[in-house]
Amino acid sequence: MEDGMNKNDLINAIATSAGVTKKEAETALESMLENITKALNNGESITLVGFGSFSVTKRAAREGVNPQTKERINIPAKNVVKFKAGKMLSSTLN
Repeated sequence: MEDGMNKNDLINAIATSAGVTKKEAETALESMLENITKALNNGESITLVGFGSFSVTKRAAREGVNPQTKERINIPAKNVVKFKAGKMLSSTLN
């Protein structure tokens, strides 16, 4: 299995493909991530046609089991981010 791409690798790839400096690519990436985070925190979903969509759903509270002690534990409700790949992204992977 190959190593994944980290943030610096992504910045370098953006800079190269967009013909901008690494600093400009980093600023653009940081801005994109910040705006996606803000939108999700506001309960909005983000759709990037062809790539995919991000949304927030509420996971209900539930009872679980500690695998080490077998003790029953309560797992609180929480919000989780979901990503659904778009058709174009999915087709490039298969």
